[in-house]
Order: sequence, then C-alpha cells, then structure tokens
Amino acid sequence: MIDLQFHSPVEQIYDPLLTEKQVQVFIKRDDLIHPFISGNKWRKLKYILQKAEQEKKDHLITFGGAWSNHLLATACAAAKFGFKSTGIIRGEDVNNNLLTFCKLFGMELKFTDRESYRDKKALFSRFSSDKQNAFFIDEGGAGIEAVKGCSELVAELEKEYDHIFCACGTGTTAAGILNGLGQINSKTSFHAVPVLKNGGFLREDIRQYLIKDIDFQLHTDYHFGGYAKTTQELIRFIKDFPASTGIMIDPVYTG
Repeated sequence: MIDLQFHSPVEQIYDPLLTEKQVQVFIKRDDLIHPFISGNKWRKLKYILQKAEQEKKDHLITFGGAWSNHLLATACAAAKFGFKSTGIIRGEDVNNNLLTFCKLFGMELKFTDRESYRDKKALFSRFSSDKQNAFFIDEGGAGIEAVKGCSELVAELEKEYDHIFCACGTGTTAAGILNGLGQINSKTSFHAVPVLKNGGFLREDIRQYLIKDIDFQLHTDYHFGGYAKTTQELIRFIKDFPASTGIMIDPVYTG
C-alpha cells in the first residue's frame, strides 16, 4: 500500500499592521511537505494514488493548463511510486519551466484545443491506448478521494481558529477543510477565495462534496484580473511578503 503520511507545521507571521489591528495570522505550511508535490497536492493525491494501486492501474492520465501545479505534482508522484503518466493540457503547444519538470519526471504531454478539452472522458479514451491499465484523474485532482485527503488537514491543527481562509481553484481543498471542520463541530468561520474570475460557481462545486450543510463565505473579488493574472498591487505584495515573513508566495494562489 502506498504510504503518504505527512504533517506540515503552522507558523505565525508578524507584521506592524497586524499588531496595530490586534490580529494574529497563522499559515499552514503545506508548501514544506515536498518541493514538487507542493501545497495541498499530497493531500489531494493520497487516496487517488491508493485507489489506482488497489485497482492495479499503472498509468495515470490527468488534465490541466500549461501552468498547472497539479500536473507537476502528478508527474512527480507517478515517478516516485512507479506509475506512467500522461498530462492532457488545455490550449496551444507551449514550453515553460513547469512543463519541462513534468517531462523530466517522465510525463507524456498532450495538447488539445479548448473545445475538445471540455470532454475529458473522450480525451481519456483517445489518449489511453492501454485502457485496462489507465486511471482517470480529473483536473486539479478534483473528486471524492481528494476531498477526503484534504479533510485530514483539520486534525493537524492544534487549536481552533476564529477564521480559516483558503484559495480555491476547483474548490476541492475548501470542501475537504469544511468537512474536517464539520466532523468536529467547529465554530471556525471558513472563507473560500476563488483565484478565477467570476468564481461564484464554486459555491455549488464545493457544496456537492459536503457531508453536512455548513455555511461558508465565498470572496469572489480577489482574483486580480483572473487566473494567473497580476496587477502592480499584487506584484508589490508578493515581493514584500517574503521580506517581512520569510515565506515565499506565488501570484496564482497564495498571493
């Protein structure tokens, strides 16, 4: 059985503004779990990989954009645990550092137009010559297994916080954390922050995975132009944050 046990620390950050406002801010450092299977990706892939192993699959096929951290995490995890991997990428054929790392980890890259990309099951059939041994992983790792893995994050917290904030791409991590909070009847207020423009649809995407009806806040005005888009204000913040905290952040999710 693939063993994916891990625990990330919680760090408090200090800033004059926080002191002035009498606010304490803590960060769950999932970015320290692994250099390539980064952030929430270990949690999302944990039960997906175990399911693939149980079903005796040896070929992981998944989906994402050209800057998808999920693709990189899947490529690395596949190499680590002895799977073949294929990444089906939305949009024109491009080359960047992230995709270079995917290829270094042995992932075969397939590019497809945005219209075809909408039918992922058809693409899975098209690119899996070994259909009996191929295992479908949805974009971003979205699914029940990923939600279950992300729910375990809550059990690692040593105190109950007033508020928890989480950036959202597919809503999977948010749903997992909400389920974890629900399991312990936590009074913590949960805030989901979509990184996509017009991210209101994520409310229902999150709710479909919830084990009980839990209220949460969805903040849709902090995308800074859309997925992977930046503004000068955001760039300044991303540059200033490491200097005051010692923690690197990125322009897509954590910034």
